[in-house]
Amino acid sequence: MTIAFIGLGLIGGSFAIDLRALPGAETFLGVDTNPEHAKRARELGLVDEVVELDEAMSRAETIILAIPVDAIAKLLPQLLDRVRPGQTILDLGSTKRAVTEAVTGHPNRDRYVAAHPMAGTENCGPDAALPGLFKGKVVLLCDLDKSAPDACRKALEIFHAVGLKFEFMTPEQHDSHAAFVSHLSHVVAYALSLAVQSEEKAGYAVPRLAGGGFASTVRLAKSNPEMWTPIFVQNADEVLPAIDAFLSEMQTFRDALAAHDAPRLDTLIRNANHIKELLR
Repeated sequence: MTIAFIGLGLIGGSFAIDLRALPGAETFLGVDTNPEHAKRARELGLVDEVVELDEAMSRAETIILAIPVDAIAKLLPQLLDRVRPGQTILDLGSTKRAVTEAVTGHPNRDRYVAAHPMAGTENCGPDAALPGLFKGKVVLLCDLDKSAPDACRKALEIFHAVGLKFEFMTPEQHDSHAAFVSHLSHVVAYALSLAVQSEEKAGYAVPRLAGGGFASTVRLAKSNPEMWTPIFVQNADEVLPAIDAFLSEMQTFRDALAAHDAPRLDTLIRNANHIKELLR
């Protein structure tokens, strides 16, 4: 089997590493608009060959899209125009409604499987690819009833091979959940980074005084804007309510602090601690 990876960064590269063990996976083709990424992915052995998109479409049985979501929404209809019987196209983007709407009614819609593996790091590019990145994590699969049975089987085979667990939902449900458990986290990290950097003495305090708590909280602020700006734009309708909910909780904390209300602060913190039970 020949697999083509469109996008050779953290997600595409990590899939390539772990899919080497997939029975029947013989040739990995890579496509990337960044020549340096393409060259580095070949040097690292993530793919066997770097080719143009047309060649990837003509040779591969499975095409995996691991590029920014605005690029997915633009490219996916074009790929479905050229897809042949038996080919499977997977997208791994972090939004689903805009992407699936881009191919609604397409005559070859059934060759496409919409998916989002809930895993990643703040790093990007081929050197960020990691073995085992997806092991034990969840992949959200959307609208499988619109995908051909053989395409679904191929997608599940691939996701099982890298250690992902499955959850099924609509694109609308996906975007709503992702806004709270993924996208909001990035907004908060970016905002915290900006707030700290705006402080007069941040140039001194951040490198000298910041501890592990700050580093872990602001880690996501290192994430690539080329990936996250399109996510925020595509999912703005869901991210905005998530931000509003967060701001409401921030205001509650602020009011308690302004009143020096220790019992109220204690209650807020104890309620927040319940997250430990949800993340077991």
